[in-house]
Amino acid sequence: MYSSTTEKKRKELEAIKPFQLVKYLSLSSLFVVLISTFVLSSFIARGVKKIVLRKSEEYASLVAENLNHQVFYQFTLPTLITEGEIALSRKNQYRRLDRVVRNTIHGFSVEKVNIYDRQQILTYSTDPEGVGKKGSLGPIFDRVLEGATISVFEGGNSFLGFEWPWGNNVHRLKTYIPMWVEKPMTWKRGKVLGVFEIIQDISSDYEMIFRFQWLVIGSFTVFVGVLLIALSLIAKRAEHIIERRSAERKKLEEKLHRAEHLATLGEMIASVSHEIKNPLGIIRSTAQLIQKRMEDERNQRLATIIVEESERLNTIVTEFLDFARPKEPQFSLCRVSDIIDRALDTFGSTFEFKNITVRKEYNGECNIMADEMLLYRAFFNLISNSIQAMEEGGTLTVKINGLDKNGFVSVSIADTGSGIPGDIKDKIFRPFFTTREKGTGLGLAIVQSIIEEHGGEIVVDSAEGRGTTMTIKIPRGNTFLSG
Repeated sequence: MYSSTTEKKRKELEAIKPFQLVKYLSLSSLFVVLISTFVLSSFIARGVKKIVLRKSEEYASLVAENLNHQVFYQFTLPTLITEGEIALSRKNQYRRLDRVVRNTIHGFSVEKVNIYDRQQILTYSTDPEGVGKKGSLGPIFDRVLEGATISVFEGGNSFLGFEWPWGNNVHRLKTYIPMWVEKPMTWKRGKVLGVFEIIQDISSDYEMIFRFQWLVIGSFTVFVGVLLIALSLIAKRAEHIIERRSAERKKLEEKLHRAEHLATLGEMIASVSHEIKNPLGIIRSTAQLIQKRMEDERNQRLATIIVEESERLNTIVTEFLDFARPKEPQFSLCRVSDIIDRALDTFGSTFEFKNITVRKEYNGECNIMADEMLLYRAFFNLISNSIQAMEEGGTLTVKINGLDKNGFVSVSIADTGSGIPGDIKDKIFRPFFTTREKGTGLGLAIVQSIIEEHGGEIVVDSAEGRGTTMTIKIPRGNTFLSG
């Protein structure tokens, strides 16, 4: 028994395990996809940043060339011609240079322009606060004086291409370009006079990159989340289906085991009952013959007892045979209410004798395909059980509900008797199970067999002390094929 139970549990776990594995694999795969999205967005962001820096450097070079041309021809040459020297300490020269620079960079995305002389002294700036001070550019300044163009990026802290939400998020590109003497009618550059420092604020470009980066990550996160929920729901639904099918399979296995057991038991009962029935019939007929010939009243009473007990034994044996060899239903069109009324009429005197009130609630009527005699026997047994449960009288309520949406007719037989204790409620349909001193315990087993032969089901609602309700559901048409 232990090994059998363990084997069943193992099979159930094996059935559910693949879907658990699917969930784990799906979760792992989606997690990998999410991480890959972070890495991919970081890679894309880095590439875009490089493009932005390169474009900004080219933009600064273009501004510097234009600025160098304008400063040389609109400030340097006119000043040398008119004043003989360049002295930005003179206010008129500084204002003239400032006007040329501002007119040149007007319309360009330039935050600030600084001009250093060859001694790295800041001689001009659009922000005049630091003018006259020596710069600290170091080797960069020397390389620019030799003709190189150098850019320096200043920005906030980032990790894997993602900007930290705290700290300095201002991004600037400082481009250092030599300031040379223009040679008319040629592409050649003259002597380097100083260094231009073009400062661009590219924070808006970076902000767009970061927004796009987080938009990609957010979109993938939502997609992964929705996909994960969908997979979880599918896996959960699949698990429920497997669990339900496992329960159905278990129920079918139990039903098959019960059928095999009952088949063996039925063969034995049929053989024994057949052997008993013949001599029992001889005993009854002999007792009836003796009863007719006896003139003594006492002996007649004894013969009557033999006849009655023989008939009772014959009824029990017949019940055994009916259980062992159930009849094949002979389906025909019949009316449920007529069958029930016939069964109730049989107990008319019993209801009166035991002070039982009968209530009929027929809600909707229809004809069904059924075996009238078998249904009569089923209802007869159920009503008989209800009568036996109401020793001190009570109310017997019979309800008929018309067709439901599934095409079933429902019949309930309710009594106000003692009810069924909870510990035996699951046993009442077992063959030979009874709580009474008299009886075979086959009544409800035969009822269940008849109802199942009709493709229906029987449901018990009972509790000790509050009565019992037996509900039978029978399909309108013969959709159940026995055998």
